Order: sequence, then structure tokens, then C-alpha cells
Amino acid sequence: MTRTDQTADDQPRRQALLEALRASAAPLGVTELAEQLGIHPNTVRFHLDALVTQGLVDRRLQEPTGRGRPRTLYTPHPGMDRGGRRQYQLLAKILLGQLATTPDAEVAAEAAGRGWGGYLVENIPPSRQLDAPEATQRLTALMTDLGFAPEPDDADADATRIRLRHCPFLELAEEYSSTLCPLHLGLMRGALTEIRAPIVATSLEPFAEPDACIVHLSPARGRAHPRQRRDRST
Repeated sequence: MTRTDQTADDQPRRQALLEALRASAAPLGVTELAEQLGIHPNTVRFHLDALVTQGLVDRRLQEPTGRGRPRTLYTPHPGMDRGGRRQYQLLAKILLGQLATTPDAEVAAEAAGRGWGGYLVENIPPSRQLDAPEATQRLTALMTDLGFAPEPDDADADATRIRLRHCPFLELAEEYSSTLCPLHLGLMRGALTEIRAPIVATSLEPFAEPDACIVHLSPARGRAHPRQRRDRST
């Protein structure tokens, strides 16, 4: 068999192979598995190769006791099955629900976002000072990577507004906007602080437009534009 795609029959057969390997006290070869499950050895070999690629099954060669090729044996990979269903959205709802009931939930969420924003943004050399357009560009790149589909306001020469056309946590944001949106604002604030930007994210308007949230930017207080600093030194 040379096919590499997965059909509707593949998953049950691979699950049956896994269960047979787990039930066996010793490693099994292709022939034993084919006889046990009543399927062709080539089919067994095909599915075993896929299970090995997925990290669910280990393959090793048995030391030969005489002439002939060494025998290939298979065992289930130790550890929990990583192919099962995930429930990350449920976990996020549990954590957000708990956070929303704590005192100063918005402050805590914004602080968490700041920490991660500083971690996720691309660093710049200590000697480098960004101007506002480049800082906005780097912030936009970060939010693009995170799935927010940011769109700086083209009608605004100073780019003091960024529309977020997509929310990667939309269903959660609709239910927990008072907690999740401050976290998003914190992400942007942390990123801008990390790159020593001459701008700050002053606010985030959730669902300000039917198809977008709006981020408002303004010059950072006490942080002069690089050109202004150079003018004062000449």
C-alpha cells in the first residue's frame, strides 16, 4: 500500500492496533497483529507506520538469533494518548470565570497581558530607538501573529487608531469582555513598553464597530521623539 491519506476506516483500525499492543505483555510483530485482528499484513504495516509517525507506537529491531533479517517489533509508546479531544476553550472559560470574580480583575488581567506582551514582541537592540510609525508597525505585526487582523487607520496620518478586525477568542470575549479585553490591552502595552516605543496604547474599545474593536494610541509622556533628542544635542 502506498497511500498516505487517512480514510474513515483508518482511525478505528489504528485504535484497534493500539489496543492490541497495550493488551499484550510483550512486543508484537506485523504477523501477530495481522492474525489477531484478521487484516492483511500490509494494512497492519501501513497503520503501524502512521502510528509511529504520530508518536503513539515505538518500533525496534529484535536481535537475530540466527540467519535472516532481524524482526521488527512494536510496542505502545509510554504515556497518555495525545490523540484525544482537547477542551482548551472550557479551560479558558473556567479560568476567566474565576478571574472575573476576584477583586481588581481588570487590573490583574491587564498586568498579565503586559507580561506576555513584553515576552511575545520581537526585541530590538538597546541602542535602537524606534519612531512612532515603526513602533506601530511592530505592534501590528505582533497582533497579526496573534490572529487579531489589525488594521491601522489609513485616514489617520499619525496612526493613532488601530482596528482589530478579528478576535481569536471571540466567543470568550463576548462573554468575558470585562476581563479578556483588558488582557488584550495589556498585551499591547507590554509590547510597546518592551520595545521602548514613543507611543502607548491608551484604551481598547471592544466591539466599537460592527466588525472591529478599536485601539487608541497616543504619544508616550516624557519620551521625546528621537529626532527631538538629537536636535537638542546639536
